[in-house]
Amino acid sequence: MQEFKEIHNWIKSNNRFPEDFNVSTLPSPSFISNGKELISFSTNNYLGLSSDPAMIESAVVGLKKYGVGNCESRLLGGDLDIYRELEAKLAEMKHKESSIMLATGYLTNLGILSTLPKASQICRAYGYRSQKTYNHMFFSDEFNHISIREGIRMSGCPKVTYRHCDLDQLESYLKKHEDYVKIIVTDGVFSQDGDIAPLPEMVQLAEKYNAILYVDDAHGTGVLGKNGGGISEHFNCYSPNMIHMGTLSKAYGALGGFIATEKYVTDILKYTCSSYGFTSTIPPDQAYAIITAMDMIKHQPERRQQLWDNQSYFVEHVTKMGYHLLSTQTPIMPIHIGDERVCQELSSLLHNEGIHIDAIMYPAVKMHSSRLRVMVNAKHTKDQIDKLLSILDSYKNKITHPLTKAS
Repeated sequence: MQEFKEIHNWIKSNNRFPEDFNVSTLPSPSFISNGKELISFSTNNYLGLSSDPAMIESAVVGLKKYGVGNCESRLLGGDLDIYRELEAKLAEMKHKESSIMLATGYLTNLGILSTLPKASQICRAYGYRSQKTYNHMFFSDEFNHISIREGIRMSGCPKVTYRHCDLDQLESYLKKHEDYVKIIVTDGVFSQDGDIAPLPEMVQLAEKYNAILYVDDAHGTGVLGKNGGGISEHFNCYSPNMIHMGTLSKAYGALGGFIATEKYVTDILKYTCSSYGFTSTIPPDQAYAIITAMDMIKHQPERRQQLWDNQSYFVEHVTKMGYHLLSTQTPIMPIHIGDERVCQELSSLLHNEGIHIDAIMYPAVKMHSSRLRVMVNAKHTKDQIDKLLSILDSYKNKITHPLTKAS
Protein backbone atom coordinates (compact mmCIF):
# COMPACT_ATOMS: atom_id res chain seq x y z
CA MET A 1 0.00 0.00 0.00
CA GLN A 2 2.99 2.31 0.49
CA GLU A 3 3.33 2.76 -3.27
CA PHE A 4 -0.23 4.05 -3.53
CA LYS A 5 0.29 6.42 -0.61
CA GLU A 6 3.34 7.90 -2.34
CA ILE A 7 1.49 8.28 -5.64
CA HIS A 8 -1.49 9.85 -3.90
CA ASN A 9 0.68 12.36 -2.02
CA TRP A 10 2.49 13.37 -5.21
CA ILE A 11 -0.71 13.85 -7.22
CA LYS A 12 -2.29 15.84 -4.40
CA SER A 13 0.75 18.08 -3.83
CA ASN A 14 1.02 18.78 -7.55
CA ASN A 15 -2.71 19.52 -7.89
CA ARG A 16 -3.18 16.79 -10.50
CA PHE A 17 -6.48 15.43 -9.24
CA PRO A 18 -9.48 16.54 -11.30
CA GLU A 19 -11.95 18.76 -9.51
CA ASP A 20 -14.32 16.78 -7.29
CA PHE A 21 -17.93 17.26 -8.39
CA ASN A 22 -20.74 16.30 -6.05
CA VAL A 23 -23.66 16.34 -8.47
CA SER A 24 -27.25 16.33 -7.22
CA THR A 25 -28.97 16.63 -10.62
CA LEU A 26 -28.09 15.48 -14.13
CA PRO A 27 -27.41 18.01 -16.90
CA SER A 28 -30.47 19.04 -18.85
CA PRO A 29 -28.18 20.81 -19.83
CA SER A 30 -27.78 22.71 -16.55
CA PHE A 31 -27.23 20.84 -13.30
CA ILE A 32 -26.58 21.39 -9.60
CA SER A 33 -23.15 20.64 -8.13
CA ASN A 34 -22.30 21.40 -4.50
CA GLY A 35 -25.36 23.61 -4.35
CA LYS A 36 -24.36 25.66 -7.41
CA GLU A 37 -26.05 25.68 -10.80
CA LEU A 38 -23.73 24.99 -13.73
CA ILE A 39 -24.38 24.91 -17.47
CA SER A 40 -22.85 21.72 -18.84
CA PHE A 41 -20.96 21.73 -22.12
CA SER A 42 -19.66 18.23 -21.41
CA THR A 43 -22.67 15.93 -21.51
CA ASN A 44 -22.99 13.09 -24.03
CA ASN A 45 -26.76 13.50 -23.86
CA TYR A 46 -26.65 15.09 -27.32
CA LEU A 47 -30.38 15.27 -27.97
CA GLY A 48 -31.55 15.82 -24.40
CA LEU A 49 -33.46 12.55 -24.38
CA SER A 50 -32.41 11.17 -20.99
CA SER A 51 -34.97 13.31 -19.13
CA ASP A 52 -37.61 13.48 -21.86
CA PRO A 53 -41.10 12.66 -20.52
CA ALA A 54 -41.70 10.08 -23.26
CA MET A 55 -38.50 8.27 -22.30
CA ILE A 56 -39.42 8.28 -18.63
CA GLU A 57 -42.92 7.01 -19.39
CA SER A 58 -41.51 4.11 -21.43
CA ALA A 59 -39.03 3.23 -18.71
CA VAL A 60 -41.84 3.19 -16.13
CA VAL A 61 -43.70 0.64 -18.26
CA GLY A 62 -40.63 -1.58 -18.16
CA LEU A 63 -40.16 -1.06 -14.42
CA LYS A 64 -43.74 -2.03 -13.66
CA LYS A 65 -43.59 -5.11 -15.88
CA TYR A 66 -40.15 -6.48 -14.93
CA GLY A 67 -38.85 -4.64 -11.87
CA VAL A 68 -35.56 -2.77 -11.47
CA GLY A 69 -33.08 -5.35 -12.79
CA ASN A 70 -32.63 -8.51 -14.80
CA CYS A 71 -30.16 -10.30 -12.45
CA GLU A 72 -29.59 -13.01 -15.08
CA SER A 73 -27.21 -13.77 -17.90
CA ARG A 74 -29.01 -13.75 -21.22
CA LEU A 75 -27.67 -17.25 -21.80
CA LEU A 76 -29.20 -18.50 -18.54
CA GLY A 77 -32.79 -17.36 -18.50
CA GLY A 78 -32.40 -13.61 -18.85
CA ASP A 79 -33.03 -13.21 -22.59
CA LEU A 80 -36.21 -11.14 -22.46
CA ASP A 81 -38.30 -10.54 -25.56
CA ILE A 82 -37.82 -6.77 -25.21
CA TYR A 83 -34.06 -7.23 -25.73
CA ARG A 84 -34.62 -9.09 -28.98
CA GLU A 85 -37.04 -6.41 -30.15
CA LEU A 86 -34.42 -3.74 -29.45
CA GLU A 87 -31.66 -5.72 -31.17
CA ALA A 88 -33.79 -6.09 -34.29
CA LYS A 89 -34.28 -2.32 -34.42
CA LEU A 90 -30.56 -1.69 -33.91
CA ALA A 91 -29.65 -4.08 -36.72
CA GLU A 92 -32.16 -2.47 -39.06
CA MET A 93 -30.85 1.00 -38.20
CA LYS A 94 -27.29 -0.08 -39.08
CA HIS A 95 -28.42 -1.96 -42.24
CA LYS A 96 -27.21 -5.27 -40.83
CA GLU A 97 -28.73 -8.72 -40.37
CA SER A 98 -28.32 -8.95 -36.62
CA SER A 99 -27.12 -7.23 -33.48
CA ILE A 100 -26.27 -8.16 -29.92
CA MET A 101 -26.48 -5.84 -26.94
CA LEU A 102 -24.14 -5.73 -23.94
CA ALA A 103 -24.27 -3.96 -20.59
CA THR A 104 -22.14 -0.92 -21.58
CA GLY A 105 -20.26 0.40 -24.57
CA TYR A 106 -16.96 -0.09 -22.76
CA LEU A 107 -17.75 -3.75 -22.10
CA THR A 108 -18.77 -4.12 -25.74
CA ASN A 109 -15.34 -3.11 -27.00
CA LEU A 110 -13.52 -5.13 -24.34
CA GLY A 111 -15.60 -8.23 -24.97
CA ILE A 112 -16.02 -8.24 -28.72
CA LEU A 113 -12.49 -7.20 -29.70
CA SER A 114 -10.91 -9.69 -27.32
CA THR A 115 -13.22 -12.47 -28.54
CA LEU A 116 -13.11 -12.07 -32.33
CA PRO A 117 -9.70 -13.77 -32.69
CA LYS A 118 -10.46 -16.39 -30.01
CA ALA A 119 -13.81 -17.72 -31.20
CA SER A 120 -12.33 -20.79 -32.87
CA GLN A 121 -10.18 -21.58 -29.81
CA ILE A 122 -13.22 -21.48 -27.54
CA CYS A 123 -15.16 -23.75 -29.89
CA ARG A 124 -12.38 -26.35 -29.85
CA ALA A 125 -13.72 -27.51 -26.49
CA TYR A 126 -16.81 -28.73 -28.35
CA GLY A 127 -14.79 -30.58 -30.98
CA TYR A 128 -14.43 -27.89 -33.65
CA ARG A 129 -11.25 -28.18 -35.69
CA SER A 130 -10.33 -25.52 -38.21
CA GLN A 131 -9.19 -26.60 -41.66
CA LYS A 132 -6.36 -24.08 -41.47
CA THR A 133 -4.59 -21.90 -38.93
CA TYR A 134 -5.86 -18.33 -38.69
CA ASN A 135 -3.51 -15.75 -37.20
CA HIS A 136 -5.11 -12.39 -36.44
CA MET A 137 -3.63 -8.90 -36.37
CA PHE A 138 -5.26 -5.61 -35.39
CA PHE A 139 -4.68 -2.32 -37.20
CA SER A 140 -5.66 0.51 -34.86
CA ASP A 141 -5.84 4.30 -35.24
CA GLU A 142 -3.53 5.99 -32.72
CA PHE A 143 -6.42 8.11 -31.38
CA ASN A 144 -8.82 5.22 -30.75
CA HIS A 145 -10.69 5.13 -27.45
CA ILE A 146 -8.99 3.39 -24.54
CA SER A 147 -11.68 0.68 -24.48
CA ILE A 148 -10.60 -0.28 -28.00
CA ARG A 149 -6.95 -0.37 -27.05
CA GLU A 150 -7.67 -2.47 -23.96
CA GLY A 151 -9.92 -4.87 -25.88
CA ILE A 152 -7.17 -5.43 -28.44
CA ARG A 153 -4.60 -5.96 -25.69
CA MET A 154 -6.86 -8.54 -24.01
CA SER A 155 -7.03 -10.50 -27.26
CA GLY A 156 -3.32 -11.30 -27.04
CA CYS A 157 -2.95 -10.65 -30.78
CA PRO A 158 -0.30 -8.47 -32.41
CA LYS A 159 -1.30 -4.90 -33.15
CA VAL A 160 -0.10 -2.23 -35.55
CA THR A 161 -0.93 1.38 -34.73
CA TYR A 162 -1.22 3.75 -37.69
CA ARG A 163 -1.07 7.54 -37.56
CA HIS A 164 -4.41 9.24 -37.03
CA CYS A 165 -6.53 8.75 -40.17
CA ASP A 166 -3.38 8.19 -42.25
CA LEU A 167 -4.74 5.73 -44.77
CA ASP A 168 -1.52 5.59 -46.77
CA GLN A 169 0.29 4.27 -43.72
CA LEU A 170 -2.60 1.93 -42.93
CA GLU A 171 -2.45 0.47 -46.43
CA SER A 172 1.31 -0.01 -46.20
CA TYR A 173 0.79 -2.04 -43.01
CA LEU A 174 -2.01 -4.08 -44.60
CA LYS A 175 0.29 -4.95 -47.51
CA LYS A 176 3.12 -5.88 -45.18
CA HIS A 177 1.03 -8.30 -43.09
CA GLU A 178 -1.06 -9.97 -45.77
CA ASP A 179 -0.72 -13.44 -44.20
CA TYR A 180 -2.83 -12.42 -41.19
CA VAL A 181 -6.57 -12.18 -40.69
CA LYS A 182 -6.68 -8.38 -40.61
CA ILE A 183 -8.99 -6.44 -38.29
CA ILE A 184 -9.00 -2.67 -38.83
CA VAL A 185 -10.40 -0.78 -35.84
CA THR A 186 -11.36 2.87 -35.75
CA ASP A 187 -13.57 5.30 -33.91
CA GLY A 188 -16.31 6.71 -36.14
CA VAL A 189 -16.24 10.05 -34.33
CA PHE A 190 -13.06 10.46 -32.29
CA SER A 191 -14.18 11.28 -28.76
CA GLN A 192 -11.37 13.62 -27.74
CA ASP A 193 -10.91 15.38 -31.10
CA GLY A 194 -14.39 15.43 -32.61
CA ASP A 195 -13.34 14.56 -36.17
CA ILE A 196 -14.89 11.82 -38.33
CA ALA A 197 -13.07 8.78 -39.72
CA PRO A 198 -12.86 8.65 -43.55
CA LEU A 199 -15.20 5.68 -43.74
CA PRO A 200 -15.64 5.26 -47.53
CA GLU A 201 -11.89 5.06 -48.07
CA MET A 202 -11.51 2.69 -45.13
CA VAL A 203 -14.21 0.41 -46.52
CA GLN A 204 -12.34 0.34 -49.84
CA LEU A 205 -9.16 -0.73 -48.04
CA ALA A 206 -11.00 -3.37 -46.01
CA GLU A 207 -12.54 -4.88 -49.12
CA LYS A 208 -9.29 -4.65 -51.11
CA TYR A 209 -7.30 -6.50 -48.44
CA ASN A 210 -10.11 -8.77 -47.23
CA ALA A 211 -10.04 -7.19 -43.78
CA ILE A 212 -12.71 -6.84 -41.12
CA LEU A 213 -13.51 -3.18 -40.40
CA TYR A 214 -14.70 -2.61 -36.82
CA VAL A 215 -16.14 0.91 -36.37
CA ASP A 216 -16.84 2.30 -32.89
CA ASP A 217 -19.68 4.71 -33.69
CA ALA A 218 -20.45 5.63 -30.09
CA HIS A 219 -20.54 9.39 -30.74
CA GLY A 220 -22.07 9.12 -34.22
CA THR A 221 -25.03 6.84 -33.56
CA GLY A 222 -28.16 8.96 -33.19
CA VAL A 223 -26.29 12.12 -34.26
CA LEU A 224 -24.90 11.63 -37.77
CA GLY A 225 -26.96 10.80 -40.84
CA LYS A 226 -30.36 11.80 -42.16
CA ASN A 227 -32.17 9.59 -39.63
CA GLY A 228 -29.48 9.44 -36.94
CA GLY A 229 -28.15 6.14 -38.26
CA GLY A 230 -24.55 7.15 -37.62
CA ILE A 231 -21.40 7.31 -39.71
CA SER A 232 -22.52 4.80 -42.36
CA GLU A 233 -25.70 6.77 -43.01
CA HIS A 234 -23.68 10.00 -42.96
CA PHE A 235 -21.53 8.71 -45.84
CA ASN A 236 -24.19 6.35 -47.30
CA CYS A 237 -21.48 3.72 -47.02
CA TYR A 238 -22.17 0.09 -46.10
CA SER A 239 -20.18 -3.12 -46.42
CA PRO A 240 -20.44 -6.80 -45.43
CA ASN A 241 -16.87 -6.44 -44.12
CA MET A 242 -17.99 -3.96 -41.47
CA ILE A 243 -18.89 -4.58 -37.83
CA HIS A 244 -20.75 -1.61 -36.35
CA MET A 245 -20.34 -0.85 -32.66
CA GLY A 246 -22.50 1.70 -30.88
CA THR A 247 -23.48 2.89 -27.44
CA LEU A 248 -26.91 3.49 -25.96
CA SER A 249 -25.72 5.95 -23.30
CA LYS A 250 -25.09 9.01 -25.46
CA ALA A 251 -27.60 10.22 -28.05
CA TYR A 252 -30.09 7.58 -26.91
CA GLY A 253 -29.91 8.87 -23.33
CA ALA A 254 -29.87 5.48 -21.60
CA LEU A 255 -27.41 2.64 -20.95
CA GLY A 256 -25.75 -0.14 -22.91
CA GLY A 257 -23.67 -1.01 -25.94
CA PHE A 258 -24.13 -3.14 -29.04
CA ILE A 259 -22.63 -4.42 -32.25
CA ALA A 260 -24.47 -4.93 -35.53
CA THR A 261 -23.14 -7.28 -38.20
CA GLU A 262 -23.94 -10.50 -40.04
CA LYS A 263 -26.05 -13.06 -38.19
CA TYR A 264 -23.47 -15.84 -38.37
CA VAL A 265 -21.05 -13.55 -36.50
CA THR A 266 -23.50 -12.57 -33.75
CA ASP A 267 -24.58 -16.20 -33.34
CA ILE A 268 -20.99 -17.19 -32.59
CA LEU A 269 -20.29 -14.21 -30.33
CA LYS A 270 -23.31 -14.96 -28.14
CA TYR A 271 -21.65 -18.22 -27.09
CA THR A 272 -18.02 -17.14 -27.05
CA CYS A 273 -18.00 -13.56 -25.69
CA SER A 274 -17.64 -13.49 -21.90
CA SER A 275 -18.91 -9.91 -21.66
CA TYR A 276 -22.19 -11.13 -23.14
CA GLY A 277 -22.63 -14.52 -21.51
CA PHE A 278 -21.06 -14.15 -18.07
CA THR A 279 -22.77 -11.00 -16.80
CA SER A 280 -26.18 -9.42 -16.48
CA THR A 281 -27.32 -7.07 -19.21
CA ILE A 282 -29.12 -3.71 -19.07
CA PRO A 283 -32.28 -3.43 -16.94
CA PRO A 284 -35.46 -4.04 -18.97
CA ASP A 285 -36.70 -0.48 -18.43
CA GLN A 286 -33.65 0.79 -20.33
CA ALA A 287 -34.60 -1.32 -23.36
CA TYR A 288 -38.10 0.16 -23.32
CA ALA A 289 -36.68 3.69 -23.15
CA ILE A 290 -34.14 3.06 -25.93
CA ILE A 291 -36.80 1.79 -28.32
CA THR A 292 -38.71 5.01 -27.67
CA ALA A 293 -35.54 7.06 -28.20
CA MET A 294 -34.88 5.39 -31.56
CA ASP A 295 -38.39 6.19 -32.73
CA MET A 296 -38.12 9.79 -31.53
CA ILE A 297 -34.79 10.33 -33.27
CA LYS A 298 -36.14 8.93 -36.52
CA HIS A 299 -39.46 10.78 -36.50
CA GLN A 300 -38.41 14.06 -34.83
CA PRO A 301 -35.59 15.37 -37.06
CA GLU A 302 -35.96 18.82 -35.48
CA ARG A 303 -34.03 17.53 -32.46
CA ARG A 304 -30.94 16.85 -34.53
CA GLN A 305 -31.43 20.07 -36.46
CA GLN A 306 -31.38 22.05 -33.21
CA LEU A 307 -28.20 20.24 -32.21
CA TRP A 308 -26.48 21.20 -35.46
CA ASP A 309 -27.83 24.78 -35.29
CA ASN A 310 -26.22 25.13 -31.85
CA GLN A 311 -23.00 23.60 -33.13
CA SER A 312 -22.80 25.99 -36.08
CA TYR A 313 -23.56 29.01 -33.90
CA PHE A 314 -20.77 28.18 -31.45
CA VAL A 315 -18.21 27.43 -34.19
CA GLU A 316 -18.96 30.67 -36.00
CA HIS A 317 -18.50 32.89 -32.96
CA VAL A 318 -15.64 31.18 -31.11
CA THR A 319 -13.42 31.06 -34.20
CA LYS A 320 -13.87 34.81 -34.68
CA MET A 321 -12.24 35.27 -31.27
CA GLY A 322 -9.11 33.45 -32.45
CA TYR A 323 -9.54 30.22 -30.53
CA HIS A 324 -8.30 27.13 -32.33
CA LEU A 325 -10.85 24.30 -32.53
CA LEU A 326 -9.31 20.91 -33.21
CA SER A 327 -12.41 19.96 -35.20
CA THR A 328 -15.68 21.49 -36.37
CA GLN A 329 -17.24 18.36 -37.90
CA THR A 330 -19.36 17.24 -34.95
CA PRO A 331 -20.87 18.52 -31.68
CA ILE A 332 -17.50 17.71 -30.05
CA MET A 333 -15.42 20.87 -30.55
CA PRO A 334 -12.21 20.80 -28.49
CA ILE A 335 -10.40 24.09 -27.88
CA HIS A 336 -6.69 23.40 -28.03
CA ILE A 337 -4.80 24.53 -24.92
CA GLY A 338 -1.60 22.49 -24.83
CA ASP A 339 -0.28 23.19 -21.33
CA GLU A 340 -1.92 20.93 -18.75
CA ARG A 341 -1.82 23.42 -15.90
CA VAL A 342 -3.29 26.19 -18.03
CA CYS A 343 -6.04 23.85 -19.23
CA GLN A 344 -7.00 22.91 -15.68
CA GLU A 345 -6.84 26.54 -14.61
CA LEU A 346 -9.15 27.66 -17.40
CA SER A 347 -11.60 24.87 -16.62
CA SER A 348 -11.67 26.05 -12.99
CA LEU A 349 -12.20 29.66 -14.04
CA LEU A 350 -15.15 28.63 -16.19
CA HIS A 351 -16.53 26.60 -13.30
CA ASN A 352 -16.44 29.69 -11.10
CA GLU A 353 -18.46 31.50 -13.77
CA GLY A 354 -21.12 28.77 -13.81
CA ILE A 355 -19.87 26.80 -16.81
CA HIS A 356 -18.77 23.15 -16.72
CA ILE A 357 -16.37 22.00 -19.45
CA ASP A 358 -14.08 19.00 -19.07
CA ALA A 359 -10.35 19.63 -19.14
CA ILE A 360 -9.04 16.74 -21.23
CA MET A 361 -5.42 15.89 -20.41
CA TYR A 362 -3.00 12.97 -20.35
CA PRO A 363 -3.62 10.02 -20.33
CA ALA A 364 -6.84 10.70 -22.27
CA VAL A 365 -4.69 12.57 -24.83
CA LYS A 366 -0.96 12.94 -25.42
CA MET A 367 1.12 15.10 -23.10
CA HIS A 368 1.06 18.80 -24.01
CA SER A 369 -2.03 18.40 -26.18
CA SER A 370 -4.62 19.19 -23.50
CA ARG A 371 -7.88 20.76 -24.53
CA LEU A 372 -11.21 22.02 -23.28
CA ARG A 373 -13.69 19.63 -24.85
CA VAL A 374 -16.75 21.73 -25.63
CA MET A 375 -19.82 19.64 -26.40
CA VAL A 376 -23.12 21.24 -27.35
CA ASN A 377 -26.48 19.54 -27.33
CA ALA A 378 -29.97 20.15 -28.66
CA LYS A 379 -31.29 21.63 -25.41
CA HIS A 380 -28.73 24.41 -25.04
CA THR A 381 -30.38 27.80 -25.41
CA LYS A 382 -28.79 30.66 -27.33
CA ASP A 383 -28.42 32.56 -24.04
CA GLN A 384 -26.45 29.66 -22.53
CA ILE A 385 -24.11 29.47 -25.51
CA ASP A 386 -23.72 33.26 -25.49
CA LYS A 387 -22.71 33.12 -21.83
CA LEU A 388 -19.94 30.65 -22.64
CA LEU A 389 -18.80 32.74 -25.60
CA SER A 390 -18.73 35.90 -23.50
CA ILE A 391 -16.57 34.27 -20.81
CA LEU A 392 -14.19 32.82 -23.39
CA ASP A 393 -13.90 36.24 -25.01
CA SER A 394 -13.02 37.83 -21.68
CA TYR A 395 -10.24 35.29 -21.05
CA LYS A 396 -8.64 35.22 -24.49
CA ASN A 397 -6.22 38.07 -23.70
CA LYS A 398 -5.33 36.68 -20.27
CA ILE A 399 -4.40 33.19 -21.43
CA THR A 400 -2.54 32.89 -24.70
CA HIS A 401 -2.31 29.12 -24.89
CA PRO A 402 -5.86 28.57 -26.22
CA LEU A 403 -4.92 30.68 -29.25
CA THR A 404 -1.89 28.56 -30.08
CA LYS A 405 -2.47 25.89 -32.73
CA ALA A 406 -1.64 22.30 -32.04
CA SER A 407 1.72 21.15 -33.38
